[in-house]
Order: sequence, then structure tokens, then C-alpha cells
Amino acid sequence: MKQIVAQKIAQILEHEFVLEKPKDSSFGHYATPVFALSKTLRKPPQVIAKECAERFLDEPMFASVTAVGGYVNFKLSDAFLDKYASQAIAHEDTFAKGNASETILLEFVSANPTGPLHIGHARGAVYGDALCRMGRHLGKKITSEYYINDAGNQVELLGLSLYLAGAQHVLGETVAWPEEFYRGEYITDLAFVAEKELGREVFSTKENIARLSVWGKDKMLELIRQNLSDAGISFDQFVSEKTLYARWDASFQKLKDNKTTFEEGGKTWIRSSEKGDEKDRVVVREDGRPTYLAGDIIYHDDKFARKYDRYINIWGADHHGYIARVKAAIHFLGYDEEKLEVLLAQMVSLLKGGEPYKMSKRAGNFILMSEVVEEIGADALRFIFLSKKCDTHLEFDVDSLKQHDSSNPIFYINYAHARVNQVFEKSGKTPEEVLHVKLDNLSEEGKTLLFQALLLPEVLEDAFESRQVQKMTEYLRMLAGNLHKFYNENRVVGSEEEVKLLKLFAVVAVSIRVGLGLLGIEAKNKM
Repeated sequence: MKQIVAQKIAQILEHEFVLEKPKDSSFGHYATPVFALSKTLRKPPQVIAKECAERFLDEPMFASVTAVGGYVNFKLSDAFLDKYASQAIAHEDTFAKGNASETILLEFVSANPTGPLHIGHARGAVYGDALCRMGRHLGKKITSEYYINDAGNQVELLGLSLYLAGAQHVLGETVAWPEEFYRGEYITDLAFVAEKELGREVFSTKENIARLSVWGKDKMLELIRQNLSDAGISFDQFVSEKTLYARWDASFQKLKDNKTTFEEGGKTWIRSSEKGDEKDRVVVREDGRPTYLAGDIIYHDDKFARKYDRYINIWGADHHGYIARVKAAIHFLGYDEEKLEVLLAQMVSLLKGGEPYKMSKRAGNFILMSEVVEEIGADALRFIFLSKKCDTHLEFDVDSLKQHDSSNPIFYINYAHARVNQVFEKSGKTPEEVLHVKLDNLSEEGKTLLFQALLLPEVLEDAFESRQVQKMTEYLRMLAGNLHKFYNENRVVGSEEEVKLLKLFAVVAVSIRVGLGLLGIEAKNKM
């Protein structure tokens, strides 16, 4: 809707302009300041605004166009709003859809395959999935990807932990545990599964640790996929770091050919400080083994070779320091590092009854994503994780998400949607039966609610382009709140305006359904 309005204004004004919403909605639905034209046209802004407003006198899209100070204010006509309301109801499947052609490779989660996902992983997972859904709705061709970190010491450590757990709990031996190993019940449980699938003898000799490492990694990946699926998250593809290491020589040669490496202290370094990193980084150790950074270099060489328009990585906030070095490596490989966008997901503090939980993956007392999904449901988890900017700290109490009142945002929004269905049932009509009713002469509150319901497309575009998915959750809470307020203050069924108000409610329900769907949540019809 905003795009259509902007195109019409541009056609008539023939000047560049900014379209915004007035702080006081009584002025109109949209406004454009003309101060920037004052110097060019050599006239006061008030005069320019008045002259601009006069150009719209016969434009049926607008009920009124007025000049206030240096602003031109636009109030949309009933006919224009009704047209888009009818389209939204009749073509819900295409409502707010775009036709952008940008291709994007979106990588997120990428947690080590050494344990189940915890709520820290869940934040980036839910955020990435919602961003993917939004972008695809706008027409962008997005490929979602999970990078499996299966080439480092962590997988070997998983095998060792399974071996020792099996020796202790399956064979009944006394085990001297090293300082570093994976703790937690899931390791013991996994050792018993290994006994069933691989036999007790797998714990009899250390030579089987490598076998347990590979087996354990595969089992953890199965569990991770299930954790994600239970939260409504899936990926187009998984990429193995270990498999990519076969290409290290080629990537390393590119860096050397571009004269971006040097030898010092028996190590090979890249000159990342030349591209904004705080210091140069080691890529090959004294013994010839590639470093952790080498894995990122190979992976991004592989990514950029696939020729997407844009690359988005969603990392944990603790990886902030990696951004500069990875971008430097991308530049040194001969690619445009500006095509890479790194978004950071902050950690989550979980409360229960006001008391904080403590998380520590290796200590075994971390909070599982699956536990939270089981306790509050995937919809509540998704909504609350998307309710704040991803790069800000999130704290929530699971008990608050079990309340059946306005303090529970997902209940409040679903109740608004269910309330619309309830009103239609009470009236004995369907949305299709009121589709062709003209939405004219509504009260100011009704017109405001209608306009808000039709804002979904621009809220979606803004949320995706700014990467601030929480704008959609804020919008849905606002829309639901205004629907509840309007319902409580106005009689619908049996009123003279019944069919008009039913159509108005139908538009609100469409926006709630589509908006929740973009967050990966299915709107409830009954509460």
C-alpha cells in the first residue's frame, strides 16, 4: 500500500520526497516534508507545501491532502482502503508478498555437533528461521544452511567422553576423567545407545575413540535436527567442515598468490590487520596444521564461489571478534567482503518463578531447547525469542508464558484472532459473504483499525530490511490490542454496521494470520 501511495505522489509531485507517518494520526495516514525543496525552489516551505497539496485536488486515492507548516499530509480515501481490504481477504496467500529477485545464502545455528541444542542456540535458530520466512515472502531467493563444525578437537573430545562414560557406566570400570570432557546425562545416555548399536567391546580399547567420535557426531546431528524440527525449523542444506578441508590447499594458494600471507615464528599468518582486524592472524601452525580460522576461510571461499548476491551469517555474540578477520580473508580471496553481513544473537537468561537458571554446556546443567519447547510450546518459544532485537540480551520467565491473559503476548494475539472467528460464528456469516461490502463511513476508530491492519506489507519489508524481526511482533501486539479495544467499545453482531464491521474484523484476522505465519506460528481459531 505504501509503495502504491509513494508511486502516485512521485508521479504528481515530480520531486524526490520522503514518505513518513505523522506523529499525530489526525493529520493523515502519510506525510512528506518539503523543507529540502525550499532552497531549490527559493520559496518558504509553507508555500511549497500548499502548492504541492493543490496538485492532489482531483486524485481519488486520497480523501484529503492538506498543507500544515512544511508538511504535506495525505489521508487515504475509503474507496482506496476498501480496495486493499478486499484484496487481502480474497487473496490471503499473496497478501504482503513481494517480487524481489535478490539471492541470499543464510547461515545460522551451526552449533557444534557435540550435544543437544540449548536455549542460547535457540535464539539464533528462531531468528534465522523467521528472517528466512520473511525474506522468501518478499520474493527473495534464500537458501538456508547449517555449517557442521565437525573437523576440530571438539568431535574428538566427544568420542573420548563417550568412551570414558561407556567404560565407567557400561563396563563398570574405574575411570580417571581428564580435566576437559563433555559432562551431562546425555553423554551417559548416548554411551548406552552405543552399547546397543556398536556392542560393549567398543569401550574396551582406546583405538575405538575415533569410531565413537564419528558415531557420536552423527547421533548428535540427528538430535539437533529433531530439536530444530520440534521448533518448526528446517534447513535446505547442511555443509560439513570436515569435507571442505579437502579444499584447503586451493584456498591457501589463493591467499599466497594474492600476497596476503607471511611466515613468522614457524607459522603462516594472514595480514588481516590491513583490513581492520586488531592484529594479524595465524592460519597454519608450526606443525603444519591449519587453525580454526582456516576452516572459516575454506567455508567462505566455498560460499562466495556459489555466487549469491548476499551472504548473511547469524553468529553468537561471543563471535564478534571474528567478523573483521573473516571479512579480511574474504577480501584476500578476491571477493567483495561487503556482500557478507554478520548478525549477532545475544544470550538468553531463563527464569522460572523469578529464579534464574544457570547454563553451562560442559558442566551438564545447561537448559535444553527441547525442555523449554516441551514446557511452553514452540509457538511461545518462537514469539518470545523474536520479541526483542536479536543483538540485545533477552530475559524471560517461562511461567509468564503460561498465563491466559494480556501479560502473555502470544495468548493475547491468538485470542484476538479467535475472537474474530467467534464473532463470525455468532453472526452466522463468513468472510466471503462480506467481501463485497463497501467499507465507507466507518468511525474514526474503525478507519484507524482498518489502516493498521493494512500496514502489514510495509511492516514486513521494514522488519526484514532492517533485520529487526521484533518489529513484526510489536505490530501484531499493537493490532491485537486495538482489535480487543474496538470490540469492547463497539457492538458488532446485531448492529446497523454489522456487515461492515465483520469485513473490518476479517482484514484484521488476515493480517494476524499472515503475520504470525511469517514468525513460524499458526494462528489459533479457538481459545
